[in-house]
Amino acid sequence: MKAVVYEKPYSVAVRDVDDPRIEHPNDVLVRVTSSAICGSDLHMYEGRTAAEPGIVFGHENLGVVEETGSGVVSLSKGDRVVMPFNVACGFCKNCLAGDTGFCLTVNPGFAGGAYGYVAMGPYRGGQADRLRVPFADFNCLKLPQGEELETDFILLADIFPTGYHGCELAQVSPGESVAVYGAGPVGLMAAYSALLRGAATVFVVDRVPERLAKAREIGAVPIDFSKGDPVPQIMDRTGGEGTDKGIDAVGYQAQAHDASHEEPASVLNSLVDTVRPTGRLGVPGLYVPSDPGGPDEHAKHGQLLVSIGRMFEKGQRMGTGQCNVKRYNRRLRDLIIAGRARPSFVVSHELPLDQAPQAYEKFDKRVEGYTKVVLHPALAA
Repeated sequence: MKAVVYEKPYSVAVRDVDDPRIEHPNDVLVRVTSSAICGSDLHMYEGRTAAEPGIVFGHENLGVVEETGSGVVSLSKGDRVVMPFNVACGFCKNCLAGDTGFCLTVNPGFAGGAYGYVAMGPYRGGQADRLRVPFADFNCLKLPQGEELETDFILLADIFPTGYHGCELAQVSPGESVAVYGAGPVGLMAAYSALLRGAATVFVVDRVPERLAKAREIGAVPIDFSKGDPVPQIMDRTGGEGTDKGIDAVGYQAQAHDASHEEPASVLNSLVDTVRPTGRLGVPGLYVPSDPGGPDEHAKHGQLLVSIGRMFEKGQRMGTGQCNVKRYNRRLRDLIIAGRARPSFVVSHELPLDQAPQAYEKFDKRVEGYTKVVLHPALAA
């Protein structure tokens, strides 16, 4: 089958790889109809992780069940399903607590597994014709049959739940003000989720005009940090008080305010300054313990200079960690079905699988309006 394979930093290719097969009675094989490129994929694409050449990318996957293992009880051939990026067993201590992003079974020696991602287990990604799904009864979420709302449902694999998770970590409540740093796909989903949860005012900080325009379209207040430090811009709009809550949707490749270089802790420190005393910070943005491209030796080992004294002084609380997609995806699916949510506004391009190399390059450079790319393996080039 065809699949998107990592070759070296800034290079992926569509190659022929072995077809997946049923390896366990609880597996299913899915014919992939949509697989999205995630901002997290760019960390590997840029060589900013320990990813080795040959890994098949793709942790945001939707498709149709083609084959089921003998132990699968809730799925049948022809079912349309979307899979959380988390691979989880459903029965370990963390899964039973709802912390499926930190499954203790699927990746021995590490809490958590995922498709097509470095250090997240042996699970091949779904930017390919087909995908093997382990523990399928637990990991597959059924969708209405057909092709309707495809670009909404594909976002249930990761970014819609992850944006919502940022709001959950920050405990965003009705009537509150929220600052979201980063207007990439996750940041836009965090802002959108904050509005769905009843936030009164949502500020979105970025410097890319297309992304700020998307934020404005959904009713958020765009803050362009290329025009100055975002903290005083937000303070001016909140009477000097700051926001009730803040969300970091950027992570460890954060830029300095003048965008001249990376400052890995800049967003965290800006959030501490932006959020009022006793407010709460949600951090779904990715931070890693090893970054080969870090700007200094501490950053290379995931050690950042965060203003913990200022945070303590303000009595703020912080929630961190990757999203437990299973905790949210069923409810968010039902919001889509009911017409209450249309997260697909972030999707800028739908392309055939063969165009993945060009899509990665343009998405990485933030050019030509590339905000979110969905690959369709069956789409003709």
